[in-house]
Amino acid sequence: MKISTTFKGYFFAFLATLALANVYIFSKAAMKEINFGQFAFYWFGLAIIWNLVYMLWRKKFNLFKALTKRLYLLIVIIGIFETVGTYSFFNAIKIIENPANVSFLANLVPIFVTIFGVTFLRERYNYIEIIGIVLTLTGTFLISYKGNGSLSTMFLSGSGYIVISSLCFAIGTIISKKVIHQIDPVLLSLNRVIYLFILASILLGLSGKSIIIPAYAFYNISIGSLLGPFLTAIASYSSLLYIEASRSSIIQSTKGLFVLIGTFLYFSLLPVFHEIIGGILSILGVILISLGKSALYRIRNRA
Repeated sequence: MKISTTFKGYFFAFLATLALANVYIFSKAAMKEINFGQFAFYWFGLAIIWNLVYMLWRKKFNLFKALTKRLYLLIVIIGIFETVGTYSFFNAIKIIENPANVSFLANLVPIFVTIFGVTFLRERYNYIEIIGIVLTLTGTFLISYKGNGSLSTMFLSGSGYIVISSLCFAIGTIISKKVIHQIDPVLLSLNRVIYLFILASILLGLSGKSIIIPAYAFYNISIGSLLGPFLTAIASYSSLLYIEASRSSIIQSTKGLFVLIGTFLYFSLLPVFHEIIGGILSILGVILISLGKSALYRIRNRA
C-alpha cells in the first residue's frame, strides 16, 4: 500500500510532538539533580552519538559532498539560531517549576513565524490569523501572570527565556523550510547538536562542576537526548518535507496536553486553573493561525 506524502507529513509531525513532550519531562527530571552545564554536556554529547549512528546506519555521510558554499553558510546560520533558542528553552525548563507551562508558552513560535512571514516574505494577515494571534497572546499572558503588583515580579520567572527561544526557533523554521529540500534533515539535526555540545562544554568548564553525575540523572538524559535532539529534530524537519509548516504547527501545538499528563504522572504537578485556561487558549490560537495560513494558501492557488 502506497502511503501518501500528506500522511507522512502528519505522521512525522505527531512523532515530533510525542518525542518533544517527553523532552520536557526527562530534562526537568535531570536538571533537578545537576546543573545546566553538566546536563547539556551529556544531553548533546549523547545526541551527537545518536545522530552519527543513524547516519552510519542509513549511509548518509556522503550528504556532505552535495552541499554548496551557500548551503554551508545557511547551515551555520540555522545552527546559531537553534543554539540560542535551545539554550534559552532549557533555561526556562530549569527555572519554571511546571514543564507544562513551558510547553504552553512555547506556542509563541507560530506568532513569530507569521510576523516574519509578513515582514520578510510579504505575506498578508487575514482575520483568522489575527484572532489566533490574540488568543495565543492572551493565553501566554494568563500562563505567565502571577498577579503581583510590581512589574518585575508580575510574570512567571523564566518567561523571558521562552520569548527568546520562540523568536530564534521561528527564524530557524523559516530558513529551514526554504532549504529543507536541499539539506537532509539529519544534517540539520547533527549541525545543531554539535553547536550545542560546544556551548555545553564551555559552560561546564566555566562552572567548575565535576563531569561525574548521578546514575539517575544519566538515565533521564539518555532517554531524553534520544527523544529530543535526535528524534524530535529529525521528525520535525522531515514533516516539512511533506506538509506546510502551518499544518505541522497545528499538530505540534498540542504537545502541551501530553506534557500536562506526563508532568502529573512524573512529578504529581498540575498547573493552576488560569494556567490551564491559558494553555487551552494558546493551543486554539495556534490552530487558528495555522488554519488562516492554509486558507490564504488555498485562495492564492485558485487565483
